[in-house]
Amino acid sequence: MAMEDPPDSTVAAAAATAEKRESGACIDRQPDTVLHRPVGLIHSGGRGGRTAAAGIRVLKRNMKRNGSRGCMTRKSRFGSRERDWLKSDTQRGCVCLYGATVDPQLPASGPQASSTPQPDLQLVLCSTSTSVEEMSAQRDGHEIYVQLHGDLLRRLEPAERPLQMVYDYLTAMGYADPVRVQQEAANSDLSCLIRFYSERPLNADQLERTLLKGVFSVRKGKTQLHKWAERQVILCGTCLIVASVKDSLTGKMHILPLVGGKVEEVKRRQHCLMFSSAGSQAQTYFVNFDTLTDYQRWHRQASKVVSQTVSLVDLSCYSLEALPEYLFYSQDVTHLNLRHNFMNLLGPGGLLHLPRFSQLKSLNLSHNRLGIFPECLCEILTLTELNLSCNNLHTVPMQVGNLQSLQTLSLDGNHLSSLPAELGALSQLSSLGLSFNNFNHIPAVLQGLSGVDKLSMAGNQVVCLEVCALLSMSHLKHVDLRLNGLRCLKSESPEAVNQLTNLDLRDNCLDSLDLTSVCNLETLNCQRNQLRALTVSGFTLRMLHASCNRLSTVSVYPVPNQLTHLDLSQNLLEYLPDWVCDCKNIEMLDVTHNLLSELHSRLLNSLSLRKLLAGYNCLQRVPDLLDHVPLEVLDLQHNKIGELPEGLFFKALNLKHLNASANALETIPPSGQSDESLSTLQEFYLTRNKLTEDCGALLVGHHNLRVLHIAYNQLLSFPASKLSKLELLEELNLSGNQLKSIPSTVSSCKRLHTLIAHSNHITGFPEILNLPEIKVVDLSYNQLNEIQLPDSLPPTLQELDLTGNSSLILEHKTLNLFSHITTLKLDQKSTTTGDSQNASTPWRHGYSEMRGQRNKLCVSVLAIDRLGDSVEACYGIFDGDRNEEVPRLLQCTMGDVLCEEVQHSSIDSVYMSNIFLTSHRKLGMAGQKLGASALLCYIHHESSEPGGYLSVTVANVGTCQAVLCRDGRPVPLSKVYSLENCAEEMERVKLNKAIITEDNKVSGVTCCSRLLGCSYLAPWVLPKPWVHTEPLSSHDDFLILGNRALFERVSYQEAVGTVQAVRDPHAAAKKLCSLAQSYGCKDNIGAVVVALNIAEDSCTCEPPVDTTGPPPVPLPVPLPVSMTPAPSDTATLSSTSGVVSEFNSETSASEVGSEAGSTASDEHPSSGAAPRPERRCSLHPSTTLCGIIVPASVGLVSHMGVFQRQPSCATFSSKHSDNGLDSDDETPLEGVISNGSKLEVEVDIHCCAFQLRSGAPEGPKDLELEKRGCDYPNRKMRRQNSVVVSSTNGCLLAVCGRESADLKKSPSASSLFGKKLSNGSVVAPEDSHNLIEVALEAPKKKSGYFTAPAQQDPEDQLIVPPCLEQEVREQLKGQSPVVSGPSATSIPPSLKDSGCNQSHPPPFAPNMVPGPGATPITKQVYDTAL
Repeated sequence: MAMEDPPDSTVAAAAATAEKRESGACIDRQPDTVLHRPVGLIHSGGRGGRTAAAGIRVLKRNMKRNGSRGCMTRKSRFGSRERDWLKSDTQRGCVCLYGATVDPQLPASGPQASSTPQPDLQLVLCSTSTSVEEMSAQRDGHEIYVQLHGDLLRRLEPAERPLQMVYDYLTAMGYADPVRVQQEAANSDLSCLIRFYSERPLNADQLERTLLKGVFSVRKGKTQLHKWAERQVILCGTCLIVASVKDSLTGKMHILPLVGGKVEEVKRRQHCLMFSSAGSQAQTYFVNFDTLTDYQRWHRQASKVVSQTVSLVDLSCYSLEALPEYLFYSQDVTHLNLRHNFMNLLGPGGLLHLPRFSQLKSLNLSHNRLGIFPECLCEILTLTELNLSCNNLHTVPMQVGNLQSLQTLSLDGNHLSSLPAELGALSQLSSLGLSFNNFNHIPAVLQGLSGVDKLSMAGNQVVCLEVCALLSMSHLKHVDLRLNGLRCLKSESPEAVNQLTNLDLRDNCLDSLDLTSVCNLETLNCQRNQLRALTVSGFTLRMLHASCNRLSTVSVYPVPNQLTHLDLSQNLLEYLPDWVCDCKNIEMLDVTHNLLSELHSRLLNSLSLRKLLAGYNCLQRVPDLLDHVPLEVLDLQHNKIGELPEGLFFKALNLKHLNASANALETIPPSGQSDESLSTLQEFYLTRNKLTEDCGALLVGHHNLRVLHIAYNQLLSFPASKLSKLELLEELNLSGNQLKSIPSTVSSCKRLHTLIAHSNHITGFPEILNLPEIKVVDLSYNQLNEIQLPDSLPPTLQELDLTGNSSLILEHKTLNLFSHITTLKLDQKSTTTGDSQNASTPWRHGYSEMRGQRNKLCVSVLAIDRLGDSVEACYGIFDGDRNEEVPRLLQCTMGDVLCEEVQHSSIDSVYMSNIFLTSHRKLGMAGQKLGASALLCYIHHESSEPGGYLSVTVANVGTCQAVLCRDGRPVPLSKVYSLENCAEEMERVKLNKAIITEDNKVSGVTCCSRLLGCSYLAPWVLPKPWVHTEPLSSHDDFLILGNRALFERVSYQEAVGTVQAVRDPHAAAKKLCSLAQSYGCKDNIGAVVVALNIAEDSCTCEPPVDTTGPPPVPLPVPLPVSMTPAPSDTATLSSTSGVVSEFNSETSASEVGSEAGSTASDEHPSSGAAPRPERRCSLHPSTTLCGIIVPASVGLVSHMGVFQRQPSCATFSSKHSDNGLDSDDETPLEGVISNGSKLEVEVDIHCCAFQLRSGAPEGPKDLELEKRGCDYPNRKMRRQNSVVVSSTNGCLLAVCGRESADLKKSPSASSLFGKKLSNGSVVAPEDSHNLIEVALEAPKKKSGYFTAPAQQDPEDQLIVPPCLEQEVREQLKGQSPVVSGPSATSIPPSLKDSGCNQSHPPPFAPNMVPGPGATPITKQVYDTAL
């Protein structure tokens, strides 16, 4: 490691200064800072050519889990000499070495978390060429361990280079700039992704399941002949081991097999267990434990062993390098699972000792990084099953032929290209796994393996397959050749291949396929090829799956009378072949997404067909049915059908599901021939037809109906008498009609749990709140004017949406009744200022989120209509599939990360990629095992031209998508990152030797190759996004953002047409979600609609303004107001809401901790970022940067904690308000509706870091504070988001790094500085803590959503009087050379775009206004490169 050795005095002073600086900022910090002098790393190019040892600085602290930035800031890590040394070469950096005080897998949480001892941290300065051996030599030979994603621990080899490993990891994630890689490598948040340990951490749970040992009182036998004696007792594997002497293992060992035996509690003796073996010669031992903890631990582990039916020892995922020596006493072990470890070949307990297990039959060594096939395994002659998958094997030894008993051999996920001939001697081998290797042909050795009936070769490189080659392998019945890039299949030999029954050719490149020679084929999978012609033998064909091709016809001869399942969806079929109608046993037929114009009557009248999917075609009619048709599921959506067969319901008596949405139906057939109906219909979807209220009478006969969707038709009313007869109805959707009321007879539907009736003309609230099972009620966008409520509401009610009812006024009593509802959505009272503000914005948005079958919402939406100077906006959607945690965290953090990253780079692809990579890191522990698809749209001025036209930059990972409507046509802006839709991603994942399961999921987990989170799937799943920038013009009407569930059911063209027909973006988003549900979607659905009004003359942007000349006089700008407080209330939003207890749609917080979303302080500006020219236009005359507004009067206010919020529906708890008052004592705010325990407000998702406005000094105390240059009496500067800004003439002069203040010492200051938790402690937003940890402190809610940290009280303000502004300018100009990067005058004004205007002006604190004689504020500027 090349580094100059700084003088002792300099280093000591730096260490002392750092210690003094941090002793007040971190209460958990230990007081000692030690500087070690390592030996062996020589610097040969130092000052004057002298040689000096490199310095390693060790900071011993009790860190928060995953590393606390509050305890370790960049300024206090190193002295100036160290920082200069690091900046001089990007290949230099520091490695964080954590101690092993606590188990990293057992995170501390709750009130005791702060008092629990945490691992010590050591910072080691080194370069990318520094090896583990060199680092260990300076640390007395200690070894180093690495942990990825909080998972397994691996001991590093002496030649490995830790810093280079971190750099490689970050580069693989997607970072390209070497400077940014160096900065990210020094970030302590990275410890959730890659972490180094100076010693092996102890895992109590792992030790318990691997080995239990102790000295206890033992007695042998059930009689009293034997006495109690102190003996060494060991529980390992499947046996209980008792030594013959105390504290020694040298004597005779008594082995008691436990599998099939018993472990029982001895009630007459405290903490005593009886262990008994199985069999007629059973032995018994009594063990008396000293403590209850030992007793419970041994009882728990022994109970698992005795309950097993086979002698199985499962040591998977334990980071083992060797087996415990005591395990070899368990000679009855037959099954040994060592998957996901780091087993060594040599040493005690290594793989060389595995032959000592004389009865071993099954051995799993997959994912052990072996590198070679251990030849010692070939000596275990009893093996019947061997799994060596994913071990980086290149060859198989010849000795494998010794395993004559082997039946199953798994070699998937390696680098094999050939097999030894000796493998053909394994006569009993029946299953051979060779998937995801490098074979380019089927190995010839298979000809001798007569017992192998299944060949798995998916993910290899077999480009051409000769069917005749399979003739010599008469034993093969199942062949899997998925994902091989197969381009041709030759069948030139006239001889038939009789043995093959199952053939899987999915995801290849075949354009034609002729399998007539495979005459006994039963199952064929050929989805996702490029097939234009398909010919198959039908003698024994049972299943044919050929979807996602280009087929216009399919030839099967003879007629496949045994065919039961046929999938021809997503092809180019204009008609169905005749042989399909002649199949006698067909049960399921899927022909969706074709060009069919008719269905043959023989098909629908088949006596075997039970499921017919014919949606998304060109059908105009459905043929009449015969009596007693067995059809159960019929999907006819998205056709041109004008009417259904008259006798559909009384001839198809088994019909349970019918979807006829998106057709031209004007009526529906009757349910029966008489008043008594035999209909069994349960789900009926009729959305988007031309039905009128007359159809209500025809629904009466469906007594078993549970789901009815009849949205977006022409219903004026619904017959009250008819609705009462649908007693089993559970879900009713009547949206988008012209209903004026919901019949009161809806109260007869006792099982109803979901009522969706938005976008109607309903004036009265329906009588549904007496229903015992009601959960979701959506009556938005109606004409409600009052609500008649019962005395009590059903406890099951979870969501009530009343937005869009302009005449509705809710009383306080009504809101109290709604207090238990998890999600209550109401309108915000508009103000004049807010209306004028919206009028100046050339866009407005609406969103909708709908739950699926799962009772939790896993989709989140981010929407910021104003970002920076009010001509930029940010919209996003996040889909967690089955988890709600990651979408909520991304919703909280991504907006703030965007505002930081746009300051560091002007290149769209760079800052958008960094936004996703930084958000991925900020997920922390939550992102280790969970993930989410994400899409972010950033509308901004394009800075490449002086005109600065508007553009939209879209970045996405996963399956969330965005589409732009331009001249009525959809323009896709995103890329779907799924294995099925992206061939290059499939190849990348294959090259990294991932196992892709048959459902096209990486390791069976996710179908996406790019996600935020799921870091344990790296390098197969990456967070690097697709980035695309599209200029906007007056031809662009709106943007649509949606998740996978939306666009799987609603095409781009239909989505665009749907939104065009609805003026309001919110109503349009709701319609999209309702349509997707009616089309059969069962998952969570999210949609965002952004209406654009980009006029050609709407922006008159000017060239960049020269900031060196006289400052222009800024024009006065009305401050934006979205919530107007009462005259007597000077508090902001944060004063009435302490803990955010539920994120319903767009809520966010700017400070959410390190692992789970601390958003501001630890980001590093790019050193080489090109400045973005200032943008000024007639629409936006104010000069704004980073949320700083300079009005006409020349004043300076640094406002630290104002949140600007935009329309959303969120629930806030007011029990723990920031000002310490009870909710009953606080004055209600106008626009904030309180119900006693929750608040319903309209919010947005961005933090305005600072604001400048005029003010006058009010007192001498304030003047004194201003003279000191601080805003607290203890002379500590308070900084929000770790960015300190000095401004004059709208120019950013200094941006400082994250430096926490000493405010935590004072309870009064802490209440202003941080978030007060429910347990009385105070957590500063600058600290790096996990959002999950914060959520544990919040009051528990039924919703289960994460809580965001509370907003800060905006009472800290610094004011510079007008008379001193010029002096401030001069002094700040004098400090400008201190700032690294661009000079003050060249700082790009685009930095101002990342801020937000506050929602309403902050109140002036009387004690914070300086007098006229206040001295200028001086701020210490620190380098933010590290």
